[in-house]
Amino acid sequence: MTQPEIALPTGVDLIRRVPLAELGDDALYANDPIGWLEREARAAPNLAAMIDGLVQRLRRAGVALARFSIHIGTVHPQLLGYGSVWSHAGGYCSEFEVRHVAIEDDSFKLSPLRLVIESGLPVRRDPRRPEAQAEFALMADLNAEGITDYVARPLGVISGVRSSVTYSTDSPHRFREADLALIERALPGLLLNLDARMMLSIAGNVLDAYVGRRAGARVLRGEILRGQGERIDAVIWVSDLRDYTGLSDRLPDTDMIRLLNVYFERLASAVLAHGGEVLKFMGDGLLAIFPIDPSAPKAAAESALTAARAALAALKDLNENGDDILAIAGEWSPLGTGIALHRGPVFFGNIGASMRVDFTVVGAAVNLAARVEPLTKTLGRSLLLTEAVARLTDQPMTSLGTFPLRGVSAPIAIFAPLEPA
Repeated sequence: MTQPEIALPTGVDLIRRVPLAELGDDALYANDPIGWLEREARAAPNLAAMIDGLVQRLRRAGVALARFSIHIGTVHPQLLGYGSVWSHAGGYCSEFEVRHVAIEDDSFKLSPLRLVIESGLPVRRDPRRPEAQAEFALMADLNAEGITDYVARPLGVISGVRSSVTYSTDSPHRFREADLALIERALPGLLLNLDARMMLSIAGNVLDAYVGRRAGARVLRGEILRGQGERIDAVIWVSDLRDYTGLSDRLPDTDMIRLLNVYFERLASAVLAHGGEVLKFMGDGLLAIFPIDPSAPKAAAESALTAARAALAALKDLNENGDDILAIAGEWSPLGTGIALHRGPVFFGNIGASMRVDFTVVGAAVNLAARVEPLTKTLGRSLLLTEAVARLTDQPMTSLGTFPLRGVSAPIAIFAPLEPA
């Protein structure tokens, strides 16, 4: 059944919605939320399932919960944190990612959650009371749902970042003291489970951000020994920003960093959106790969070519509309880039010193791709392909001839898309 659309505040993105799972009498610790948290909660497949498992057991233990939510900060360059909202009336438990911009939205600024985060003190309100509705806009919505008692309070520190929890009831008698006592007893166990889950999530986020999704997954699997890795076939992307030296001379360091971030955002987003893996930002250069599936070798070449065109289109748009985005007083445009695509075997794995290793790709194919990229300047083309990539794609190409490359024994045939790029 298709789930209904829900309106989300600015900066909040839905990850998943899990239908509520009513528990049978034979469910593990069906009436014992504390025991379940101590022994079984860690096996929940995701955050939403964990929250649903806890709330269902609290309800079976006699707590008339109608809503339950958690809000967890995280360490991530793009995300402020995660959240999960359990709704008995809605019939699902939702899980969200929260971006930094969310704290500028009125839904947060005017919420009791902001008061909890800023003061560190709990908030308890009866949404039926006019003064509660006047204080927090959320209370009118809760009152419309039949909520009679609302509690928001700090949950504790999860992976070094403060978190909070809210819980509500639609019981005409509001929360009983015994209800609140049982929830309070359950929260330390919830905190421990969330901390363990979020530590793994944060580790994955950080690794994805700094070494890439493919490499991050391997590190988390324990493949961390120097020299450990695999030989893969891939389309290799090497790109370089035009006039980096001139830009660095003209612009202050802070403006140059801002410019590089916006420039790399366009290129990296195109690579990631089409199945590539960004491996390195090397000054003004970018190294990426599109791993080749032996059963469909053309797919990686098509993806790499599509990503390159998307990156060039995004860079063109930046040149035309970037003044407001960058707010740089100095001369920065037009930005140009050169992208080289080559196909070949690479070693993908741990390389470095005994105390400092790095996940990267090495091999003759990487070196060759790096030698092709400077030809984009010589030939006046933004995108060049070697024959190894050109013959994998069905898109029309024009041959630009063969060229000697430093350190490569034989001249290399170079191609470009038929239309100017």
